[in-house]
Amino acid sequence: MNNLLGKKILIIICGGISAYKVLEVIRSLKKNGAEIKTILTKNSKKFVTRLSVSGLSQGKVYEDMFSFENELEMDHISLSRWSDLILVAPATANTISKLSSGSSDDLASTVVLASNKDIFLAPSMNVRMWEHPSTKENLNKLRNFGYKIIGPEIGDMACGEFGEGKMTEPHDIVKQIGNYFINLNKNKNFKAIVTAGPTHEYIDPVRFITNKSSGKQGFELAKSLLKKGFETTLISGPTNLKVDKDINLIKVETADEMFNATRNNLPADVAIFAAAVADFKVKERKKQKIKKSDYINFNLEKNVDILNYVSNHNSLRPKLVIGFAAETNNIKKNAKKKLMVKGCDWIIANDVSNKSIGFESDFNEVTIYYKNKKINEEKLNMKKKSEVSDEIIDRIIDQLN
Repeated sequence: MNNLLGKKILIIICGGISAYKVLEVIRSLKKNGAEIKTILTKNSKKFVTRLSVSGLSQGKVYEDMFSFENELEMDHISLSRWSDLILVAPATANTISKLSSGSSDDLASTVVLASNKDIFLAPSMNVRMWEHPSTKENLNKLRNFGYKIIGPEIGDMACGEFGEGKMTEPHDIVKQIGNYFINLNKNKNFKAIVTAGPTHEYIDPVRFITNKSSGKQGFELAKSLLKKGFETTLISGPTNLKVDKDINLIKVETADEMFNATRNNLPADVAIFAAAVADFKVKERKKQKIKKSDYINFNLEKNVDILNYVSNHNSLRPKLVIGFAAETNNIKKNAKKKLMVKGCDWIIANDVSNKSIGFESDFNEVTIYYKNKKINEEKLNMKKKSEVSDEIIDRIIDQLN
């Protein structure tokens, strides 16, 4: 399974009877060339030993959040950044509850909360615990956060009962992790362009027409694309945001500069136009600062419609063209009209009059309007813009594949 060769996997072992199975997961991942580090929770040490885990993983085993040695060598933030993927197994009902509430009272939960990588959970618990409404609700929250759930299976349990709740067998867990990396490698063949932020249309050397766009959603989309393996170019208007060095960041100011940068980076497989491009620019920009005493009369002209241009460019059109619609009223009507008029494949609309999900917020709630799908609209409920981005990119991958 060459797709696991050299991959860095952090395994968090929790306190459940199925903890012994995780030793086989570690053995199999190591056999296939993965590099393993592990975290043992307090209760997991009642089922497996540090010696058995370190012997199989041949990597460091972490336990205490406030270990002087650990904090000097690699703190919880660095540990989460080290990994390519995090596996939590067995994910007990208690662990699932803690993670769904954002608890961070030990090293394991703190690493998960601080992680910027995909997190896989392999649940294991009694059938009644698995079927309890609170467990179902917690799992739905975690799925919405972007966690990947492996299993559980139906079978005989250690408690003597039969039903759903048995941890997925080690070889199936390893197979799903392997498939995850296979898909990441597939995505490396895809090139993506994202536009973000506002544009500045200058009136004179010190004044310009702009809008309140912060660029946060576009930047998070670029981060999600990179995380999923895409070759990613981010074309951004003026913002104070930063991105990973592996993202090709092109900084622009005006709509014309954004248009030229977009055109120069085609062809691409997907183009996401999240920037709030000014519709108009001043026809004649003043070369010197306008004084208060000066008579001011602006003549405006339309900027090039970048979304419309790319959507209707026959030779360089990406496989998937996605526009954003930041609206204050008649959201659905305006978004559907934009979808039809622009010629793009999706329009992602949100209500920027709502300050909790507006331009400068860290949260968003959007509805995706599709052109050629049986279900022509889909709502993503309010969550962090990073989580909204992950959900959007998952849908993009499904369509491209």
